Amino acid sequence: MRTEVPKKLFTVDEYYRMGEAGILRPSDRVELINGEIIELSPVGNFHVACVDRATALFAKLLEGKAIVSIQNPVRLGTYNEPQPDVLLLRPRPDFYASKKHTPEDVFLVIEVSDTTLSYDRDVKLAIYAISGVSEVWIEDLQHGLLLVHRNPADNLYKTCLTFRRCDSVSMTAFPDVVFKVDDLLG
Repeated sequence: MRTEVPKKLFTVDEYYRMGEAGILRPSDRVELINGEIIELSPVGNFHVACVDRATALFAKLLEGKAIVSIQNPVRLGTYNEPQPDVLLLRPRPDFYASKKHTPEDVFLVIEVSDTTLSYDRDVKLAIYAISGVSEVWIEDLQHGLLLVHRNPADNLYKTCLTFRRCDSVSMTAFPDVVFKVDDLLG
């Protein structure tokens, strides 16, 4: 006989209280997904290089147009606060000192996926869509692809595009800023 056991799902506020109480330490690499505290995978050199490459690229191309935020949380409702690799945010004079990042603030989310492709694509992407994040890119490092997702509707994106290393790409928010996928993947 199988018995269902209820889970205790944590809210974003409870998650922060755990940090304030010392249950979660600043050094813990975790994010809150669907009310569960998920430990983030260790990152390898290629992953780090891709995040650094994206940081340099977007900081240069979008200076004054967007804030480039690296591996920082975005609040996506009561039970979700992922920490994507890169966020491109609407500019604010206080650089978000007075508020958390929310979907309305986000131009683009980038997840760099070396060993986490199925998790980023099958779990996190749906959360971004439900929350109304307008555009999500997944750098598929295993296959050398950039997976672009636009136009959220319910728990999916209506537009899903795959770009290869030699292709050019731009963001919906900044269609005039065009670059090569190689510029991201190296």
